[in-house]
Amino acid sequence: MKAGVLKETFPGERRVALVPGNVVQLEKAGFEIWVEQGAGDSAGYPDESYTNAGARIAQRENLRDIDVLLQVRSLGANPEHGLTDLDLLSPGGYVVGTCDPLGNPAAIEQVAGLGLNQFSLELIPRITRAQSMDVLSSMATIAGYRAVLLAASELPRIFPLLMTASGTLAAARVFIIGAGVAGLQAIATARRLGAIVQAYDLRPACREQVESLGAKFVELELEADESEDKGGYAKQMGEEFYQLQRELMAEVVAESDVVITTAAIPGRPSPLLVTADAVGRMEPGGVIVDLAAERGGNCELSEPDQRVVREGVVILGPTNLPSEIPYHASQMFSANITRFLLHLAENGAIELNMDDEIIAETLVAHGGDIPHVRIREILDLPALPESPGKEEEVPAEESGPEEDDRDPPAAEDPDDDPGKEV
Repeated sequence: MKAGVLKETFPGERRVALVPGNVVQLEKAGFEIWVEQGAGDSAGYPDESYTNAGARIAQRENLRDIDVLLQVRSLGANPEHGLTDLDLLSPGGYVVGTCDPLGNPAAIEQVAGLGLNQFSLELIPRITRAQSMDVLSSMATIAGYRAVLLAASELPRIFPLLMTASGTLAAARVFIIGAGVAGLQAIATARRLGAIVQAYDLRPACREQVESLGAKFVELELEADESEDKGGYAKQMGEEFYQLQRELMAEVVAESDVVITTAAIPGRPSPLLVTADAVGRMEPGGVIVDLAAERGGNCELSEPDQRVVREGVVILGPTNLPSEIPYHASQMFSANITRFLLHLAENGAIELNMDDEIIAETLVAHGGDIPHVRIREILDLPALPESPGKEEEVPAEESGPEEDDRDPPAAEDPDDDPGKEV
């Protein structure tokens, strides 16, 4: 079975879906790897490194007979150019990558209409045996790290406490909102730079993780027992809840030099957590990095991929930080997608075992239809008929003692959790 790796067509995307280090694994499993000329250049992986690993290099037009397309951003996550990429596949072909199925479900209908099979890596279930395939967690690790570096470059202060002959320089005060993978990585990075770090999360269970990284856990007088679903994803709360949360959080924001927000809900607008009034209470020179800016942002003043300055406070709204560190982001993504393919295929042939939770939860287009229950609900499609004689099963998100069973990233060797809440 031929697997093709394209040069990403999404504007500004520098990552590549497969790095040379994983080619041998897939070839041993029966895949024949074809790579578009120059696909890895922007990530630091030249064509020669792929050929040395056993891959074939070809021009895009010569990749039309591939069976599996491996992408960082497939149609849905790449709305402008993603459809052109799919022209390389024939009906029955497979697309494996991120495709924003909950945010852009109409794109999934397009893929299904082409007779293609599409796997969404954003929907990897949070179970122990799927940890190595979790691209959202991997990319959240990169984003959390990079967010702190962006803040440090904008802040007119240094992060660590310094005692010099010229006097003592106070450490920067950093507030992290959201203790998912990105938040935990941001905490670890800010602490390594010497900042005084506080963090807040709706989930009380995050306290131990936050404190283990050397940060102070901020407690707000809120009832948040229902803030997390069975799959470990952040849930949307009511507006009354968020209003109270904003009011209580404003005091912590006001006393911070840097605020990094990471609260994202898959397929829904990001909750507003930092108001314009709260921004106005920060000292001039303060910095906010809003990692949820792509879906409206956690900060009222943030704009996607823009640098906004209000009352002396800089607000950044980056939407693709992993692409700014493409070498290691590609390495992590490639490891995830390789593990997924090895799980999916037997002797180079893809086996669709729908009793496998990993396959069932990630397959969003198949046989000209959309088998994924959640996406069908978003699109207001009728429920699929049950197979004759099939016993009623507990939905994946309701099953499990093994769900959300992953260890948090360590301060020096982070592993990641995306963002699901970012």
